[in-house]
Amino acid sequence: MNFPYLTLITFAPLIGAGLVLLLPKSADKTIKIVSLLASLFSFGLALCIWSQFRPDAGLQFVERAAWIPTLHVDYYLGVDGLSITMVLLTGLITPLALLAHWNQDRSVKLFFFLFLLLEAGMFGVFTALNFFHWFIFWEIGLIPMFFLIRIWGAEERTYASFKFFLYTLAGSVGMLLAFGFIYLATGSFDFVQLREIAQTGELGRAIGVLVGDINKTTGLHLTAECFANILFWATFLGFAIKVPIWPFHTWLPDAHTQAPTGGSMLLAAVLLKMGVYGFLRVVLPIFPDEVAINLNILLFLSVASIVFGAYAALGQTDFKRVVAYSSVNHMGYAMLGIFAAAAAAPSVKDLVNEKAAALNGAVLQMFNHGISSAALFFMVGCIYERTHTRKLAEYGGLRKIMPVYAGILGVSMFSSLGLPGLNGFVGEFMVFKGAFPVVPWAALVSLIGLVVTGVFLLLMMQKVCFGPLNEKWKSLPDMTGREIFIVAVLMVFMFGIGVYPGPLLDASNHAVVNLVKLFERTPEIMLTLVR
Repeated sequence: MNFPYLTLITFAPLIGAGLVLLLPKSADKTIKIVSLLASLFSFGLALCIWSQFRPDAGLQFVERAAWIPTLHVDYYLGVDGLSITMVLLTGLITPLALLAHWNQDRSVKLFFFLFLLLEAGMFGVFTALNFFHWFIFWEIGLIPMFFLIRIWGAEERTYASFKFFLYTLAGSVGMLLAFGFIYLATGSFDFVQLREIAQTGELGRAIGVLVGDINKTTGLHLTAECFANILFWATFLGFAIKVPIWPFHTWLPDAHTQAPTGGSMLLAAVLLKMGVYGFLRVVLPIFPDEVAINLNILLFLSVASIVFGAYAALGQTDFKRVVAYSSVNHMGYAMLGIFAAAAAAPSVKDLVNEKAAALNGAVLQMFNHGISSAALFFMVGCIYERTHTRKLAEYGGLRKIMPVYAGILGVSMFSSLGLPGLNGFVGEFMVFKGAFPVVPWAALVSLIGLVVTGVFLLLMMQKVCFGPLNEKWKSLPDMTGREIFIVAVLMVFMFGIGVYPGPLLDASNHAVVNLVKLFERTPEIMLTLVR
């Protein structure tokens, strides 16, 4: 039996959370140390599997055992090129987010317990391969974040927390119903098995049989194609809200603005990627025909996220809301790369390589945005702790009194902007490199967002660090050693990936090429009503 790396990675935070519950409320320092050690243990294991991961070997570190045999539910874990980088990212960001709250003094026990519970949920989403098992962790990630915003958020935390909860719950309900029908048709919750039967057309035929039974029972006149499309859009909604894709994004700026600093770091760096990962793990493999049929709509939504997200960020006066809307914009690039992989472009030379470039860029963009967004939200939190305001108009000239802060903010901003030599450039370049020949109209319109992104990020930097110094802030202290350490870790990845992205691209390429091959044939609707 293989060493259970993935089980330990997922359950170490839960064990840590259990230990935190056993500690007395007054033991603040011990609670923080136990929480940090549990998180670091998971990160250490993530590094172990990263060092042993073989890029061309498919699913690895697989753990499988019967769980609920009557429902065909297995405890089924594994990682491949689509998930290994997300496991690494989760392991990296969580201890940094905990360190960001090392001075937390209100309800410390509950705060760190929720953080560890959230970390377990995130790990579970990226390692589980059975929908029943996976969905439990998907929902575990919802509840702790709701309470982190609701209890430790800013002045409008109640509104933001309930908006976050209701939006995400609505998407989860649609996705749960869709998979309930898929289970009735196939008798399987297994992502790997569902991918295989979708490829052969068996999924379509099974749905056709189910639709025939539904029509006989209810007197409806549904077609298999129509019903499969309904299942696709229900699943799409669950992931689209999480990403979030325009126009399902409106919960995000409020949640980010009101969340505590560490919560915003995890929300932007990891929780949003759960939605993007869902498209890679679930939507593309299980609904390839529906993706191809609805491709123009999906590309439009991706482009709208890029362009409208950038313009919305440009219009913000709140430091944190600028960074929040930039996440909508940057996730749009990842979605453009994902949907470009489903496009039919027979006239394009070396089509598989172009699509693979776009999809590899999307996977890399997920990791890169996690690094840069965590850094930016942490920098917002640093200045908010000192000034208790996020209004850009009240800043100005901070470079004169906080040169270290200004320098690190500049590097983080250029990372998000996609400056060559930093991590953000590589992912975006690959997305556009692959998308331009395959879906030229979408790539061309998306360039508008790319330009506006540069404008709003540079304006943000200008308003915070340059110009005349607001006299209210003349005695502000620069960054502490703990704060510098947190961002220094992230900057290692900013520069490292910018100079040498090869290991991350090698890790994802095999899985990406296999996804692209799902769309090599001319799209046909394989769903036929089986009489």
